Amino acid sequence: MAKVSQKKRILEYLKQGKSVTPIDALNLCGCFRLADVVFRLKKDGYDITTKMVPNSNGKAFASYRLAD
Repeated sequence: MAKVSQKKRILEYLKQGKSVTPIDALNLCGCFRLADVVFRLKKDGYDITTKMVPNSNGKAFASYRLAD
């Protein structure tokens, strides 16, 4: 059985029109370094936007989405 890379799984998730956060990536494919995966996808030519989302304790996390 062929192993699907984290990069490919994240890309397929984004192609479904969904946004992905670090916790989504961890749950989706065990990815601890979503920012690196997004960096590599951008380097491959994908237009991915980043939105900083505040959480309840005053911190913020990144949410990524393919640009329309």
